[in-house]
Amino acid sequence: MNMNTAQINPSTEDLNTWFDQRFEEKMSEWEASQTPSMTIIATKGTLDMAYPPFILASTAAALGWDVSIFFTFYGLSLLKKDMDLKVTPLGNPAMPMKLPEGPAWMQGKELPVPTSIMSLVPGFQSMATNMMRKTMDKKGIARIDELRELCVEADVKLIACQMTVDLFDYGKDEFIPEIEEWVGAASFLPRALKADVNLFV
Repeated sequence: MNMNTAQINPSTEDLNTWFDQRFEEKMSEWEASQTPSMTIIATKGTLDMAYPPFILASTAAALGWDVSIFFTFYGLSLLKKDMDLKVTPLGNPAMPMKLPEGPAWMQGKELPVPTSIMSLVPGFQSMATNMMRKTMDKKGIARIDELRELCVEADVKLIACQMTVDLFDYGKDEFIPEIEEWVGAASFLPRALKADVNLFV
């Protein structure tokens, strides 16, 4: 019986091709079976900086990702039952000052207010905060408490930094009950190490 020698002894090139194909197939199967994961470290407690962690987390969770947010230092205020978030142009040079209401010819135009004036005008921070909230409401942007609730419903893991709680003498009763863990950095970092995406906000 005559058999093709190539069938009995495949070449190195044939073996390499077969191995590459099998490897790609197995990697595709493995990737398809994995759930993407993301960790976010939220460090800021202002109205404008509260949006990035909750928007990113709720969006990733809607895509089926496993998401955890570690709230530390001023970011911990985003987990309080009563949030009183403010925004100030003093610390945000790029923040546009635009009137959400008033004459049509003024709406949407940037107000060139010097920083020196901002710091001297009493109540300027409250005015800027109200302007930001009105603009967001007018544009249909969800409020922070609504985004936080979306994250809770989507099983985003909300993690409070225990060190910050101790540092600022907070009581756990000041925070929402949906917090999953009260831990330090040493407990959070192994979770971040395994995540596909890590973000610092």
